[in-house]
Amino acid sequence: MNKIVQESTIRCPSCGYENCEVMPADFCQWFYECHSCGTLIKPKAGDCCVYCSYGTVKCPPIQAGSSCCGQ
Repeated sequence: MNKIVQESTIRCPSCGYENCEVMPADFCQWFYECHSCGTLIKPKAGDCCVYCSYGTVKCPPIQAGSSCCGQ
């Protein structure tokens, strides 16, 4: 079994600001406010969370090979 990575660097699609965050292990994070420009980031169509859309690492449930948030 592969080790689950808990940290991901999320990149704002509006201004390009990057910030390293600890991902929640037991739920999807559907919204994220950019620390630089204040843009409210939402997942891209087909992705379960902002980390799967804009992070350097997919969320823990996806890493584990299970569906995330009932998808």
